[in-house]
Amino acid sequence: MEAINFISNLAMPIVIIVIIIYGLIEKNKVFDIFLEGAKEGIEIVLNIFPTLVGLFVAIGALRSSGILDMITYVIQPVLTMIEFPSEIMPLTLIRPISGSASIAVATDIMKNYGVDTFIGLVASIIMGSTETTLYTIAVYTSSVGVKKTRFVLLASLIGDFIGIIASVIIVKFFFY
Repeated sequence: MEAINFISNLAMPIVIIVIIIYGLIEKNKVFDIFLEGAKEGIEIVLNIFPTLVGLFVAIGALRSSGILDMITYVIQPVLTMIEFPSEIMPLTLIRPISGSASIAVATDIMKNYGVDTFIGLVASIIMGSTETTLYTIAVYTSSVGVKKTRFVLLASLIGDFIGIIASVIIVKFFFY
């Protein structure tokens, strides 16, 4: 175990040294190339910053407005019929939008219901099998200037839906 920790601690410095040595062998100006990359990184951050601010404001408004609880209350009879736990619904609604907000919701679920319960296990699998779709699409497409995301969004949301349904089925099949 100590050997693995030692190797892990040396991994990044070794990679940096190898890159510098390779650059020197190839007679490249390593520091100048590094600075150009840093400038490009700052430009990307500036390009996606308005998108991120808009998403964070929208997520904050969504969470504090109580609309997630209202949606859960309205569709609870349908969820009961298909044996889908309504306690998971806020997580399923917020997960495609924001990773940090979904972590907060999942943490609340774990605190309220426990990590080894049906609801806790479903929440864990949802967190591992779905993506923050809207956030990811917004960030990646805005950074490269893609405007038409209709089909990407549809395919991604279908994937998230299947991941959510599969999480309930997997927990029922393997744990209950």
